[in-house]
Amino acid sequence: MSKPLVIIGAGGHASVLTEILLTEGRKIIAVVSPEIIMDSSPLAGMNRLMTDEALLATYSPEQVELVNGMGAIPGNDMHFRLFNYFSEKGYHFISVISPDAIVSKCARLADGVQIMAGAIVQTNASVSMNCIVNSGAIIEHDCCIGAHNHIAPNATLSGGVITENQVHVGTGANVIQGIKIDEQAIIGAGCTIVRDVPKKQVIVPARSRILR
Repeated sequence: MSKPLVIIGAGGHASVLTEILLTEGRKIIAVVSPEIIMDSSPLAGMNRLMTDEALLATYSPEQVELVNGMGAIPGNDMHFRLFNYFSEKGYHFISVISPDAIVSKCARLADGVQIMAGAIVQTNASVSMNCIVNSGAIIEHDCCIGAHNHIAPNATLSGGVITENQVHVGTGANVIQGIKIDEQAIIGAGCTIVRDVPKKQVIVPARSRILR
């Protein structure tokens, strides 16, 4: 039997996840947010915990499962840090897969993966823990996506692409087949990547210049 859920975060990303979960009939018993939740949010009216410490004091890992509602943007590692913090304390993060996504039965998804509406994950692809495959993104066959990645809306990873941990592939970016993107690299929105990307490098679309 599924445990009730606590969502960490109450911004736009958390709201999208909440709508998916409510459609699936999952029970959400609390949201962690220090800020007031807007009346227009699907999280409005839910029990609000002000801090992470309040979550720890109120619900044990045996009572609830968690949803990582923090978005993942370059320069902000909160999505990554929250996952590790609560995982180390014994909590389990569920995966959230939109009914409007297409995921091959032969794809492999780890804990805490989030596959949003319109995304496609093809056969023999693997997506590691705490990744976001955002709206309309495409993960082609035999890709291997490292932990804590964000594949942003409408990005396309062609067959056999490998990304290491904490990679960000920006909105509308395209990565051709067989490319490797090393850990903590950032691929800017709209880039086309035709060669391997070293660790921690930032690529922007204007001639795909390396910034660091």
